[in-house]
Amino acid sequence: QVQLVESGGDLVQAGGSLRLSCAASGSILSWYDVGWYRQAPGKQRELVARITSGGRTNYADSVKGRFTISRDNAKNTLYLQMNSLKPEDTAVYYCNREANSWSWGQGTQVTVSS
Repeated sequence: QVQLVESGGDLVQAGGSLRLSCAASGSILSWYDVGWYRQAPGKQRELVARITSGGRTNYADSVKGRFTISRDNAKNTLYLQMNSLKPEDTAVYYCNREANSWSWGQGTQVTVSS
């Protein structure tokens, strides 16, 4: 059973930064393509950043140039560095495998005030 625990969300002003963490247990993150997803109220969950097992990264256009996904293999932890935050980044953020998702964690709330 894979468990994902997201943390690092907070209330921040527009233009600020946050670093999210996703600690995994029960599997090895670096074996899979994994990503950060977000879900805003009334909207579908969307993939905002991904990192492949080989270390390649891709980003949604809405966050490109502002967010950076990374992975610490020794800690089996995924990170999302978020800079120049905008109110439209407000959402609950989750991490998960890109295909054949594991059970979703509780997510971490990011709220960006204008």
